[in-house]
Amino acid sequence: MNKYFSAGIIATVTLILDQVTKIAVREKMVLWTSEVVIPGLFNLVHVINKGAAFGFLNSADITWQRNFFIVITIIALGAIGMLLKSVEERDKFQIVGLGLVLGGALGNLIDRILYHEVTDFLDFYFGSHHWPAFNIADIAICLGAFAMIISFYKNK
Repeated sequence: MNKYFSAGIIATVTLILDQVTKIAVREKMVLWTSEVVIPGLFNLVHVINKGAAFGFLNSADITWQRNFFIVITIIALGAIGMLLKSVEERDKFQIVGLGLVLGGALGNLIDRILYHEVTDFLDFYFGSHHWPAFNIADIAICLGAFAMIISFYKNK
């Protein structure tokens, strides 16, 4: 299968899963609420993030972060395209990784453009120690980066 087609399918599936889950959260949950799924471990929440991963630049006082992250994402999309062009067809980890990062980046970009913030809803915690809430796009970006690291390691 062609590397562009493979990465495109992965990105499309990722994007659809991300957007469908975010729409469901926005429609079914009141903002800033939480529903316990697994006590002591996992909640569904409805939170918003104007910044980046782990709340970086997530502040109402900052008015420029939306445009900043849109520009950064567009640059990243170009870099993903250039990397995909240079990757060999047999490098499945790299192709899958780029597809996941592409889909995740597009998912969060859509949120930033349409809503001026990103919807997060997955809340993992242990006792009172919470990991910052995240979404499907964030998972895809992390898994994609991990797949690319594996590819770089395998191919040295």
